[in-house]
Amino acid sequence: MVSIADEIRASFRKGSVVTKLIYVNLGVFLAIKLISVIFFLAGYSIQDFEAVLLRYLAVPSGIGDLILKPWTLITYMFLHVGFLHILGNLLWLFWFGRIFIRYLSEKQLLTSYFLGGLAGAALFIISFNLFPIFEGTVEHAIAFGASASITAIVIAIAVYAPDYTVYLPFIGPVKIKYIALIFIALDLIQIPVSNAGGHIAHLGGAVYGYFFAVSLRKGKDIGKGFSALTDSIVSLFSRKPNMKVSYKSKAREMDDFDYNKSKADHQKEIDKILDKIAKSGYDSLTKKEKETLFRMSKKS
Repeated sequence: MVSIADEIRASFRKGSVVTKLIYVNLGVFLAIKLISVIFFLAGYSIQDFEAVLLRYLAVPSGIGDLILKPWTLITYMFLHVGFLHILGNLLWLFWFGRIFIRYLSEKQLLTSYFLGGLAGAALFIISFNLFPIFEGTVEHAIAFGASASITAIVIAIAVYAPDYTVYLPFIGPVKIKYIALIFIALDLIQIPVSNAGGHIAHLGGAVYGYFFAVSLRKGKDIGKGFSALTDSIVSLFSRKPNMKVSYKSKAREMDDFDYNKSKADHQKEIDKILDKIAKSGYDSLTKKEKETLFRMSKKS
């Protein structure tokens, strides 16, 4: 009989990068809550535990503090304390992550998550050290949560495929470019109201997502270097397969050539359809192009 743990491991292993990011964020959140329960039963204050946790895992705005805790630039992207905070973030990641990988690769989504989060942290730190309004709080302000990373994903796909349409309850069909604009507008107008650091971090993620999508539409992936770096780091810890020598007949080589040629031709056709969607919207596709796009989505 398969245990729940085995099912979760299998789901994580087989799931997309969106699924994996959701599992990691949720796993960290649940671990924090379980440890909080242990502290509570031992007679310690949960608030004190969470304060210590945030001190060592949330990204600080103070430069001196950041130098002592550089790992917080990464850990803050997976750190949530409130249930509604993580729920909202994971819903946005689920909705827009699925749209993202319809057009772009899972590796590009993962890179956007990390680089968007780093951009959010950078803008947060720069703003709190630059603007006079934050002068009294710069040594104590922190930021945490996946919001900046997810904002990068939302803005990236909204810029890359602006006319992609989703159906919202009580509203109907809405193009994602309008959702993205509302997303950014709300962050801007809420900076003076509450959680200024969080909203500024969101805007940092949005800046990365915008430039990533604009550059990609021009044929340049600005996250490619970071992706190659992470691949290199992972490869250092991966077991290298034993070298094998194989021989192919001429007929087999011709089969491979035909296969690769067919695959390249198919990819060109898909790229052409996606470019057409980005420029003119989904409704501009012919029936044949829609069928081709549907077949592609079934394979992915």
